[in-house]
Amino acid sequence: MEPSTTSLTTFLDYLKLLVRQPSVVGYEEPFFRLIRRELEEMGIKISLYQGLLVAEGSKPTSNYLSAHVDRHGLICTGPNEFQYAAFVTQNRSELNGNSVSEQTLEKIADRFEGQQVHAYEPWSGTYLGQGTTRHSYISEKRKNLIIEINGLEHVTPGVPIAYSDRISIHEGRVSAQLDNVLMVAVVVYLFSQGYQGTAFFTAQEEAGRSWRYLADWFYRVEQATKKLIVLDTSPFGEDEKEASDSEIILRHKDATADFDEKMVAEIAAASEKLGIKTVYKDIFIEHHNEQRLVDGKKPLSLGRTELGRIIEGTDGLISGATIQIPTTGYHTSEETASLQSIAMAINLLKEVLKESFEQNK
Repeated sequence: MEPSTTSLTTFLDYLKLLVRQPSVVGYEEPFFRLIRRELEEMGIKISLYQGLLVAEGSKPTSNYLSAHVDRHGLICTGPNEFQYAAFVTQNRSELNGNSVSEQTLEKIADRFEGQQVHAYEPWSGTYLGQGTTRHSYISEKRKNLIIEINGLEHVTPGVPIAYSDRISIHEGRVSAQLDNVLMVAVVVYLFSQGYQGTAFFTAQEEAGRSWRYLADWFYRVEQATKKLIVLDTSPFGEDEKEASDSEIILRHKDATADFDEKMVAEIAAASEKLGIKTVYKDIFIEHHNEQRLVDGKKPLSLGRTELGRIIEGTDGLISGATIQIPTTGYHTSEETASLQSIAMAINLLKEVLKESFEQNK
């Protein structure tokens, strides 16, 4: 049955609240405080670490979820000069032309013109002014996306610039800068519905650093798990109808590591039980790369996820699987997902995580 906006009212209320709070890569503190407030009101235990907010219910070791909180934005790097924050944050450590972020950057460089943005104080989130992007281009020498903005000439270096965002709902689809506030809202909603396991909210995923904060927590508490479920959006082009029309995206692996076979199989079985349409992203990309090879085109990357990085970085001590919602318009302020996919992701997570839910919820 198709989900209605009404059936997702509570979830959408959380999404509307969260999407208005800026969370540019490397400058996530105000967003962390918003999540903390919402979850503490539900009686959830909150612990804040560098780059990581940990939420624990009454059954903290039963299951583990992870969703990154950072969203793409800009950073002021000089007088009326603004650069793509993710590449500045990661010190351009992966600028070899092969990363998904760079491949995506080439596609979206012209999508930032005419966008309303606002500056905010990095720690408090205090509003510092509003502007409109005038022009964007990729600097070959600096290997970054450079944005020209009208209205923020007073902003000083080190100040983050977020896209002014509101969600829009039309014909069963929701649009905003969804990556990855969409899945953060899903996790907050699950807590409101009685989830009592553990959830991690990580910073700087778009800069490839979030896995380190997550790994440090497991080392700190001397725990390991093969049941970590990392939640995210998954980009597809407008022409990739088969995948973008799917309800849930799964993976066996990414470019860095194979995921836990047992956990992937468990999620796949739950998806089949619920009648959810799934696509495996790695198989989808490998299939397309076969044709690209025939056509003499550069192969697409399998991508490097937070989960793949932590599996590789901990030598498999921490492992699990991913659940992703397919979107179009990736890494823009108009990224779009279907309400059907969101509803199915929530249903799937309730099924997979049922041992972590209070019985009366």
